[in-house]
Amino acid sequence: MLRHLTIRDFVIVDRLELEFLAGFGALTGETGAGKSILIDALALALGERADAGVVRSGCDKAEIAATFDVAALPAVRAWLAANDLDGDDELLLRRVVDASGRSRGYINGSPATVQQLREVGEWLVDIHGQHAHQSLLRADAQRNLLDTHAGLSGVVREVGVAFRSWQDAEKVLRGASEGAEALLREREQLEWQISELDQLAFCEDEWATLDLEHRRLGHAASLIEGAQFSIAVLADSDAACERQIDSVATRLAGLAEYDPALAEVAGLVASAQAELSEAVSTLRRYADRVDLDPARLAEVERRMDAVMANARKYRVQPPELPGLLAGWRQRLAVLEDSADLVALEARVAVAKKEYLQKAGELSKGRQTAATAMGLAVSEVMRQLALSSGRFELALLPIENGAVYGLEQVEFRIGGLAGNEAKPLAKVASGGELSRISLAIQVLTSRSASVPTLIFDEVDVGIGGGVAEIVGRLLRELGSERQVLCVTHLPQVAAQANWQWQVSKSTRDGVVLSAIQALDDDGRVQEIARMLGGVEITEITLQHAGELLKPALLRSTAKIG
Repeated sequence: MLRHLTIRDFVIVDRLELEFLAGFGALTGETGAGKSILIDALALALGERADAGVVRSGCDKAEIAATFDVAALPAVRAWLAANDLDGDDELLLRRVVDASGRSRGYINGSPATVQQLREVGEWLVDIHGQHAHQSLLRADAQRNLLDTHAGLSGVVREVGVAFRSWQDAEKVLRGASEGAEALLREREQLEWQISELDQLAFCEDEWATLDLEHRRLGHAASLIEGAQFSIAVLADSDAACERQIDSVATRLAGLAEYDPALAEVAGLVASAQAELSEAVSTLRRYADRVDLDPARLAEVERRMDAVMANARKYRVQPPELPGLLAGWRQRLAVLEDSADLVALEARVAVAKKEYLQKAGELSKGRQTAATAMGLAVSEVMRQLALSSGRFELALLPIENGAVYGLEQVEFRIGGLAGNEAKPLAKVASGGELSRISLAIQVLTSRSASVPTLIFDEVDVGIGGGVAEIVGRLLRELGSERQVLCVTHLPQVAAQANWQWQVSKSTRDGVVLSAIQALDDDGRVQEIARMLGGVEITEITLQHAGELLKPALLRSTAKIG
């Protein structure tokens, strides 16, 4: 569960340090005070998209740090170990966004990518936004919600892979069928080109070898003359270096007997004498080996001309010819496969069969989950004063299937405007849609494994006795896991185990947001404000006390 949240220079927050409790907590305050800013900040730490607009005006950066207790979350601990991000029973997520919009993420103090923050965040927090009911009208959102609730996301991915494999095979077959003549011409051209380069028999390293040999043979006369000149100067002439150094070495060796200080110099000269002798021997062997070979030079030049001719023909550098040949062979292999229409048709049939098998498994899972989900959501709807409503999930077949399976999912409501179930968008009013959305979110949250649930003004469009029921549902969820709800409804806030008040003030001409944990008296005052608006009367306070009485009685044994 979420333990601590630190926010610095985020939007209109200069600095907040919050310590969260277990159970159901309510976040209340006047409109515009910044209640949803806390949710936005937490979402940023969990890997949501960042931009420069989140940095408080005049500041260099915004920083969010969230600490979670993961002692009871083995999946999280295993993920951390697999990514070399081990910690103790606490997990620290940190996000820093600078004024230019660039962001950095950290997990347990180690640099982390945004994707890693998102991955681990999926195990920690589930945020239900205030506009969730709007997304319910989209077909893709309805399908994803059912698949996620039913634990079918992995099967959906497998179906998508199988569908794309089938479509790829269909595309190859279609191309082979429609362009058979063009493919035949391309095959013939490739076969001729491959034959030409095969006859050339040019290997990858040959060009460098040919170039080196050509330069040596082309300058053989100069190489021989240079070697002979060097040997004469160093050893064979009357004033050769070797003789001069021998004289110096002999003289210094004799003098070193009279003054040991010359012994070191004599040693250096003797070393030079040995190296010069080795150099002369090497030059003699080289001079004996180098020959003028016009025939070999002509042969090398013919070979290089042939290679260059092919390189120019195909507009590549000589060393690139072997790679070009390999590419042609690969393309020819593909064309030969494509030319076998029977084999391609068989491949399509196999791919389609695999897709239909996996999609059939997905359909069975969806059918089972749709029936159970329809009954469960209908039960919650009855608690939310929609007793005549009936929630159903229709699975509409798709001809030839799709990347997400053999059917589309459609949420339907029956009993609100006639007994016949009709698509959600056609029968539900704004208030009804909000309650249906909340029923679905409560149900899916019950089945979720994340320890922390956050509801950001999901009770919009709800009031009266229904609002009290919403509060009870959230409190029931809070008995199983940590729940935080941003709300404007006193009936919802009064059901919370604990409550925070968000306020906005001006300090040195700057608007700032702050959060205060409320005690029992503070909760009465805040609930009264939510009930009565600007002017709080004794009657309003009395009403607030009555609303809070059950919660205050429960708080004698506060959840910590």
